[in-house]
Amino acid sequence: MSIGTPFHSRLAPLNRHLQWGDWSGYLSSLTYADFHDIEYSAVRNAVGVFDVSPLYKYLVTGPDAAELVDRIVTRDARKLAIGQVLYTPWCDERGKVVDDGTVTRIGQTTYRWTAAHPVWRWITMNAGGLDAEVQDVSESTAALAMQGPLSRETLKAATGEEWADVRYFRGRSTEIGGVAVDVTRTGYTGDLGYELWVPADGAEAVWDALAEAGAAYGLRPTGLRALDVVRLEAGLILVDVDYVSVLHAETPDHEYSPFEIGLDRLVDFGKPDFVGRRALAAEQGAGGPHRRLAGLVLDWDDVQAQFDRHGLPPAISPVVQRDPVPIYARRSQVGRTTSLGWSPMLKQLVALASVDPGHAAPGTRLKVEWSVEGERSTVGATVVELPFLDLERRRT
Repeated sequence: MSIGTPFHSRLAPLNRHLQWGDWSGYLSSLTYADFHDIEYSAVRNAVGVFDVSPLYKYLVTGPDAAELVDRIVTRDARKLAIGQVLYTPWCDERGKVVDDGTVTRIGQTTYRWTAAHPVWRWITMNAGGLDAEVQDVSESTAALAMQGPLSRETLKAATGEEWADVRYFRGRSTEIGGVAVDVTRTGYTGDLGYELWVPADGAEAVWDALAEAGAAYGLRPTGLRALDVVRLEAGLILVDVDYVSVLHAETPDHEYSPFEIGLDRLVDFGKPDFVGRRALAAEQGAGGPHRRLAGLVLDWDDVQAQFDRHGLPPAISPVVQRDPVPIYARRSQVGRTTSLGWSPMLKQLVALASVDPGHAAPGTRLKVEWSVEGERSTVGATVVELPFLDLERRRT
């Protein structure tokens, strides 16, 4: 049975059509309005606020906290300054991804670790011989993602402080509605934005203060369907959709290395050791993985032609399609889409895909299976560089 997050008393009345989904056992709104296009527009043109409290959150503390974090993640956590955030995957000993998330150094010997799946046991299993404690603060810490071009002005109005000096993937503490809050300049939308880490018992006061401050900037609560669209535009992967955690893999095909899901740059072989390092080095030494993450732009003329054959106007789902769709080169299947949807900003059909390395280079022409009225055919597609949408404001 799903339960409400610490913000539920404020958000439930706004979900007029009771469109709820389940996220890690919490009620999470799919949309608040009649349709998620309004919420999408808020993120891209004003400010949208997502309740991301269902994320798993851990505090790693103690004299050896830095060593524990660095032992597990594929990036060099020793370089983290206080107030800095690291986005990183972490792997098992065979180099297969357990999960991906953020690690924030919030004190000299204190780190906040976020994940999509419960990984407290995994972290503690790797803490042998270290003086470090791992505390699950998932229930005691609520979280909001405030995203969009006017998010900075909204945060300034809510705190009375300037935020332009907080760089991308940095953060600092503040107070909102009389509640102490940690703010990081992070998000899952590819836009300017901030994530707020809030004591659960102060969630309602923080929401009230943000809603009041954001009224002048078009602040709107935003649900998971809009989030799915903006993260696809930004080329951001989603666990259990674009890849599967090795902890949940049912077959070897469900196991992914970081190099198979576009996280090559996040594997630091300059580190002396980390879980999975030898396996990943061996994979690279053998020529790399057998599949790669790719971005595809589908040919609209081909899509329209499929509908024309049946005398129908094009009808494209506004919801991101997560069911895999075969991809072909000539007559051979060379991969599958993992997330496919319409980008309102780019006016294009785009997809994240898992394809064999020989067909992953930008400019490669492929075919994607497409069905209209039960008739299967294919439409053309071109491999492009990710992200599909690259907004400079997210970094400035």
